[in-house]
Amino acid sequence: MAVDVLLGLQWGDEGKGKIVDVLAPNYHLVTRFQGGPNAGHTLEFDGIKHVLHQIPSGVFRSDIVNVIGNGVVLNPIVFKKEIEALLSLKVDISENLKISNRTQLILPTHCLLDACYEEAKGENKIGSTLKGIGPTYQDKIGRMGLRVGDILSPELEAKYHKIVKRHSQILDYYQFEYQLEESNKLFFEAVEFLKSFDIVDTAYLINQALLDGRKILAEGAQGSLLDVDFGSYPFVTSSNTMVAGVCSGLGVPPSQLGEVYGIFKAYCTRVGSGPFPTELFDEIGERLRAVGHEFGATTGRPRRCGWLDLPALKYAIMINGVTQLFMMKADVLNEFDEIQICTHYKLPDGRVTEQFPFHIDEDQITPIYHNLKGWKQSLEGLAQFEELPRELLTYVDYLQQELGVPINVVSTGPDREQTILRDQILA
Repeated sequence: MAVDVLLGLQWGDEGKGKIVDVLAPNYHLVTRFQGGPNAGHTLEFDGIKHVLHQIPSGVFRSDIVNVIGNGVVLNPIVFKKEIEALLSLKVDISENLKISNRTQLILPTHCLLDACYEEAKGENKIGSTLKGIGPTYQDKIGRMGLRVGDILSPELEAKYHKIVKRHSQILDYYQFEYQLEESNKLFFEAVEFLKSFDIVDTAYLINQALLDGRKILAEGAQGSLLDVDFGSYPFVTSSNTMVAGVCSGLGVPPSQLGEVYGIFKAYCTRVGSGPFPTELFDEIGERLRAVGHEFGATTGRPRRCGWLDLPALKYAIMINGVTQLFMMKADVLNEFDEIQICTHYKLPDGRVTEQFPFHIDEDQITPIYHNLKGWKQSLEGLAQFEELPRELLTYVDYLQQELGVPINVVSTGPDREQTILRDQILA
């Protein structure tokens, strides 16, 4: 068996949580390999909306093992709240959640540093979620962080306070006001809670599962265009959100990777600062936001909205080696007379390109659009691909031809049941 990978191909918020929940019954393990509580994976079923931040989206399937891998950064305080929220819904995952002992811990001072650095940037803010992600990865790379395995050490408090002292010196340098007494208390309470879960070397766990013939799904967080190396730098996250991050974030060799499922919305959105060539500032952009309920699952911030961007999407498909595409939120476009698709960029020197440039500045790029007729009807109650409106099938066929990868899922609503799958998925 191989590790199949599910990734967002835009700037995040593509609907990964819903699709993991739909696909999960086909797998024995669902794993997270990067990111932290800056991710918000939304699932909806039985009339209840669930938002997960650090826990894999397979938790609502009781027979599936969920793994938080070493590439994740984990906030114990957020983790405790998230588990308690699940318990209130009678979802107990204490037996089927495994946490890597190599996972880095987010300390309260990491969150303070995040806010401090963002404040210091002034007009150059990148739109951080202020969850402490960047400073935690900085400490990881600087070899100065705490890992989940360290909470089992009798020297935990000494290590913790040594790091907090160093962080406090930075905060004091920037004259950033803060209080630590309450957050320190909450941190150690959450650490005691975390100790009750299985803390293991998940690289051995996952590789043994592969040897045993078990099927594994790796669930990406954020989106490929937020990758720290290949995204719209510096307006990116602090981890590798693309398929290569699976190997380093779980401890599996590239030879064990299987299908790569790429998720994208039928249009585009982005939260926070950064370039967005197809962003709409008019009534159409407002309609996309309103109909699509486009507000950040983690921050609540309104998402910026625009038409689908094929140069960016082709780029994400290329760097990830995507084998199947899943198109989300097709229903948001139900009432549009005309749908536009950006096929190329016109650069300041007049050149036309379909490549995603090193410097992508929406003030310097003019999108070139191809127009298609809208379907102007509800998708409610449709269950088969062939039942979709002719204009929507034309939209799907056009995208498949342009992208060179089959679109095997069309999502027609937020509920897990509002998902139309082609027969060849998971073939």
